[in-house]
Amino acid sequence: MTDLNVTNMALQGLKVVEMGQLIAGPFASKMLGEFGAQVVKIEPPKVGDPLRKWRKIKDGTSLWWHVQSRNKQSLTLNLKEAEGQDIVRKLIAEADILVENFRPGTLEGWGLGWDELSKINPRLIMLRISGYGQTGPYRDLPGFGVIGEAMGGLRHLSGYPGQAPVRVGISIGDSLSSLYGVIGVLLALQERQRSGLGQFIDVALYESVFAMMESLIPEYDAFNYIREPAGSALPGITPSNSYPCNDGSFVLIAGNGDSIYKRLMTLVGREDLANDPRLAQNDGRSEHAEMIDQAIADWTGQRGRDDVLAALNEVHVPAGFPYTAADIVKDPHYLARQMIETVQTAAGPLKVPGVLPKLSRTPGRIGTGGPALGEHTDDVLAGLGLTEVQRQGLRDRGIV
Repeated sequence: MTDLNVTNMALQGLKVVEMGQLIAGPFASKMLGEFGAQVVKIEPPKVGDPLRKWRKIKDGTSLWWHVQSRNKQSLTLNLKEAEGQDIVRKLIAEADILVENFRPGTLEGWGLGWDELSKINPRLIMLRISGYGQTGPYRDLPGFGVIGEAMGGLRHLSGYPGQAPVRVGISIGDSLSSLYGVIGVLLALQERQRSGLGQFIDVALYESVFAMMESLIPEYDAFNYIREPAGSALPGITPSNSYPCNDGSFVLIAGNGDSIYKRLMTLVGREDLANDPRLAQNDGRSEHAEMIDQAIADWTGQRGRDDVLAALNEVHVPAGFPYTAADIVKDPHYLARQMIETVQTAAGPLKVPGVLPKLSRTPGRIGTGGPALGEHTDDVLAGLGLTEVQRQGLRDRGIV
C-alpha cells in the first residue's frame, strides 16, 4: 500500500455523500475518495449495494467490492422512510458533493431532489448519472450501461461484419459516465470558488459513450456514410491491426505514422511497399489496407510473438500483445508505476489496481478496501449529533 501523507491531498476536506449503487455513481465517488475526499456511502440495511454479490465472491463479499468501494464509509439507511430521509438532509447540510445514479424522479419522490437539497445547502454540487439523463422523452426508461453502449453507437461498431455485436469485456459505458461525472464535479468546484454556489451535473450513459464516437456523425452528415464493424482493424487508419504469430498468439501493431510505416515495411522485407508513393500517407494506405495487412501477416506468421515484438521494438514501431490478468500482475512496468497495489481485507491481502491520474505533489492513495455493510453507521450518526439512544431506536425500527 502506498505510504502517503493523507493530510496533503487534492480533495482533502471535501465531504461526499454517495447515494448510488453498482457501477456508475460509485465509480465516480471512488475516484473522489482516492484523492482525499471523505465519502459516506449510503446502503440499504441488511442487503447493501448489489455489487457486494457481483462476480467472484470470497468470504461472502465480491472481490470487485474492494476496488469500487475502497476508502469509503458504509452507512446503512432506509431511504424510503421519513426518518432515513431526514438523516440524508442532515448529511447534505454538511456535504460538498452528492453522487447519485437512481432512475430520474426517484430522489424527488423521497423529497430529496435538487430543488429541495439545494435549499438546504446552496453550495451543494450534485452529480446525477442515469441511462438517458434527467430530461427528454426517454428519461423515465430504465437504462444500464449495456443500453447506453448500444444507443451511443459503440455496440454497432464492435465485432466482425455480419456477426452479432459483441461487448467490451468491462462495463465501459458506466465507467465513461463516471469519468465525465468526475470532470463535471471538478468543474463545478472550480466555479464555486467564484460564485459560492453549487449546481447539479446531468450525465447520461448513452451520451458518455456517444462522446467517444470520433468522426461517426460528420462522416454520415457529409457522405451519408455509416461506419460498420471491422473486427480487429481500425478502418481508415492503416496499418493498425492484430496479426498472427506461428506460436498461436497475436501481436498488435500500430504502424500508421508515415515514417513508422516505412520502418515497418522495411523490417518485413517489403521495401517496394515502403517506397511506394501511393502509400506515403494514411489516406493512400487505407485504400490498400488489405494488401498491407497481408504483407505484415506474412512476416509475423513465420515468427514467435517474442521475436516479433523484439524486432518491432528495435526499429521503434509501436507494438504489443493482448495482456491477461496474469501478464498484468507480473509486468515490470505496471509494478514500477505502482499500478498494482495491495489492500488488507477481512479475507486477507488482495491485489487491486492502482490510482489514476498521477499527481506529482498531492497524489491519490488507497487507504482501505471496501467497508463491511454498515461498518461506519454509528460513527456517521454520532457525528450528526444522534445519541446512542436515538441510534438504537433507528436500529430497532430498521431505519439503519
